[in-house]
Amino acid sequence: MIGSPLRYRGNVSAKRRLRAAAQPEAAAILAALDFPVIMIDRTGAVRFVNPAAEQFFGSGAAALCGGALADLVAPHSPLLALVDSVWRVGNTVSEYDILLEGPRFAGRLVTIQGALIGEGADAIVLTLHERSMAEMMDRHMTHRNAARSITGMAAMLAHEVKNPLSGIRGAAQLLERDADPAGRELTQMICDETDRIVSLVDRMEAFSDHRPIEREAVNIHEVLERVRKAAQSGFARHVRLIEEYDPSLPPVHGHRDLLVQVFLNLVKNAAEAVPKLDGEIVLSTAYRHGLRLARPGGEGRQHLPLMVSVTDNGGGIPDDLRPHLFEPFVTTKRKGTGLGLALVAKVIGDHGGVIEFDSQPRRTVFRVFLPLVAQDGAA
Repeated sequence: MIGSPLRYRGNVSAKRRLRAAAQPEAAAILAALDFPVIMIDRTGAVRFVNPAAEQFFGSGAAALCGGALADLVAPHSPLLALVDSVWRVGNTVSEYDILLEGPRFAGRLVTIQGALIGEGADAIVLTLHERSMAEMMDRHMTHRNAARSITGMAAMLAHEVKNPLSGIRGAAQLLERDADPAGRELTQMICDETDRIVSLVDRMEAFSDHRPIEREAVNIHEVLERVRKAAQSGFARHVRLIEEYDPSLPPVHGHRDLLVQVFLNLVKNAAEAVPKLDGEIVLSTAYRHGLRLARPGGEGRQHLPLMVSVTDNGGGIPDDLRPHLFEPFVTTKRKGTGLGLALVAKVIGDHGGVIEFDSQPRRTVFRVFLPLVAQDGAA
C-alpha cells in the first residue's frame, strides 16, 4: 500500500518533466516555421508570436506581445472579422487572398487560418501565408486567365479554320471516289484528321462563351453518382472507385450538366494516371465551414463551404507542370489536347468556385470548393 502512492507520484513527476521538455521543443518548431504564427486571447491581446510574425509586422516579440491585435492592422481589417468568426462558430475559419494592411507594414495579400487551441480554449492561433499578387492570380484566377488567353483564338479558329476544313474534307471525299485502295487510305486519313481538328476547335469555342450560366439547386451526390456510373462502365472499369460522402450536405448552387462534365474530366484524368493493377480513385465530399474567397472587383466575399475531392494513387504531377496545369494545351498525354483541366477550371470559375490540387507520388488530390444554395433559395 505504501509503494503505490510513491509510484503514482513518480508517474506524475515524469509527466511533468515530459511536458516541460515538450515546451521548448514546441517553441523551437514554431520558431522554425517560415510563415507568421500569432496567438491571441479573448480580449484580442497578442500572447505569442514566432520570428516570422515579428518580421511580418516589423516589431519584436517584446513589443508585440501584450498589445492588441487591432493595433497591428488597419481599422475594419478582414483579419478582425475572421477572429470574431472563430470565437462565434468555434471552428477553424480560413480566408483566401485577404489584403492585410497595418501602420508598420505595407499591404500584403495573405491567406489566413484561425483556429481555437483545443476545446473550450480561451486562445486562438492565427497563421498567415503571404502571397504576391502573381501568386494569388495563379492560385484562384488561373482559370480566368487561361480562358481569356484563348478566347480570341477560339473565335478566330471557329471562323478561319472550320470553314476551310469543311472544304478540305469535301475535296477528299470527291477524290476518294476515283482513288485506288492506297489513295482511299490517304483520303480517309485526311477526313479523320480534319474531323479531329474540328472537334478540337469546337472544344475551344467553349472558352469564348461569356454568358452567365443558369444555376439551380443541385444535389452534388447525384452528380457524382452519374459520374461514377459513366466511369465504371467505360474508362475506369479497371479502377477501384471508393465513395466517402457526407450525406447531410445541402444543395450546390450550380449547373448540373456542367458539374457532371467537370467531375467526369477529373475522374478520367485520375483513371489514366493510376496503375493498372491496383488503381484506386476516392470521391469524397465534406462541409468546410468558414472557407471564403474574395470576389473579383471587391464585391464582397464568396462562401465556399462545399468541398468535393478526387484522389488517385497515380504517379503524381511533374513539378515543372504544376504552375501551368490549368493553362490550355498543357498535358503529359501523347494524344491529349491539354484543354480538359483548362475547361474544368473555367466552369468552376463560372460557378464562383475554386479548384486546387496537391500532388505527390501515390497521392494526387484535386479539391473543388463550391457555393451552396441558401435556405431562402438564394445563393
